[in-house]
Parts: sequence; structure tokens; C-alpha cells
Amino acid sequence: MIKAGQIEKGTALLIKGQPFIVVEREFVNPGKGSAFVRVKLKSPATGQVLQETMKTQDNVEDITVADRDCQYLYNDGEHFHLMLTDTFEQLEVPMSSFPEYELLMQDGETYRCTFWEAELLDIVIPAKVVYLVAEAEEAVKGDTVQGATKYVTTETGLSVRVPIFIKQGEKIRVNTDTREYIERVND
Repeated sequence: MIKAGQIEKGTALLIKGQPFIVVEREFVNPGKGSAFVRVKLKSPATGQVLQETMKTQDNVEDITVADRDCQYLYNDGEHFHLMLTDTFEQLEVPMSSFPEYELLMQDGETYRCTFWEAELLDIVIPAKVVYLVAEAEEAVKGDTVQGATKYVTTETGLSVRVPIFIKQGEKIRVNTDTREYIERVND
């Protein structure tokens, strides 16, 4: 058991017999009354999203999870194919469980995966990732309005708004939470 006030983003909880991952957490301390926590929970198995409000002193059932490294192999349009790096066991994970990761995951990269018993609960994508620009329109000479931007497509299919000087074949760093351009990467 864990106090609701101790819940953090990424905490695994058991709600109504189902495992859920905390994807958002907001602590609220009103001027009157007791403090409470507003959490957004997601079930990896069904994709169901719950919004819960709990008093900070309420007890919630947390679950013990194990983190393991998984290499992302590919997706076939319906499933992500991952391989556990310690046992080389391959997993087929429905893309519907993690639709927001489809354009963020890169073939061959290793990600931290959270398991509860034999069930995959979460795939941890780093906050900042370097992508190769696969498609970019050429900048037009004279189109130098302050802050001029354009959209490019990365090798994973992710569309990102970047400064106009970014060209096809260059590498860019992207914030995976907001899907926004951070900087150009020079190797």
C-alpha cells in the first residue's frame, strides 16, 4: 500500500484488480479543506484511461514491477516486436496498447520496459531523442521572416516543426513529450 500523496508519474497501481500506470499527476492544496491528488491512469492491456481524485492520506494498492531492457525490432502495423536483451525472448505487443509510441520508437534502439508478472505495462521513451530527417522541403531564398519554420519528417514518420535551415539527411534532437524540435545535432 502507498499513500496517495506519494504517487508519482510512472507509478504502477492496482485499481479494481487491473494494473494501471500513472501518466499524469497533479497535487492540489486548496485554501480550505485537505490536500488531494488528481491522477490520470492508463491500463496498458486495454488502453483504458481513468481520472481519479484521492485525498493525500488515502491508501492505494501499488504493485511491484520489474524493469528490463528491450530492443525494439520493428512494427508490422498491428504489433510492436521487441526482444528482451537478457534472454533474447521476443515479444509481440499490440500497437493499440501504446499508440503514442508508434512514431517515437527507432528500429534497433533499446528501451526500458516495465513488467508486472508477465505483462508489459510501460515502455519508457527517453525525454530527448535524436532523429534523422528523412524528408524536408528546401528553404526558399528570401524567406527569412524572423522565426521562419517548416515541417520535416523523420525516419520514423514523426512530423516535427523545425527552423527553416534544417535539411534532409541532418539529425535533430526532439523532445518526445511535446514532440517539439530542440536543436540540430552535428556528429
